[in-house]
Amino acid sequence: MTATALAGVSVAGAVGAPARYIVERAITRRRAGAFPLGTFVVNVSGSLVLGLIAGAALYHGFAGAPRAWLGTGFCGAYTTFSTFGLETVALEERGERRVASTYVLLSTIVGCAAAALGLAVAAAV
Repeated sequence: MTATALAGVSVAGAVGAPARYIVERAITRRRAGAFPLGTFVVNVSGSLVLGLIAGAALYHGFAGAPRAWLGTGFCGAYTTFSTFGLETVALEERGERRVASTYVLLSTIVGCAAAALGLAVAAAV
């Protein structure tokens, strides 16, 4: 990895992490309930963006360095598998098994659908 690539990934990550925090907090403050909607929205929207980036690379020759900056840097810092895992375990421990199962299923299905949609949109333009 070149110094430029590392710097780009670092800067994009420094934007993605606070973006995740802002989006997650804004949603969580507005909605009470056991379902972790803030993290769900962050992960699904990040999957869509990553699908768009991957599609731009596949279908339109989107350059390697900006692709790494946005895909690895921004999306890597914006989305959060660790929080998803922790929230799922916390729901299970609180006896919210149905919510935990719904969270896992919806996160997987909707997240993959969002990534596929991003690829499809990139292919179409």
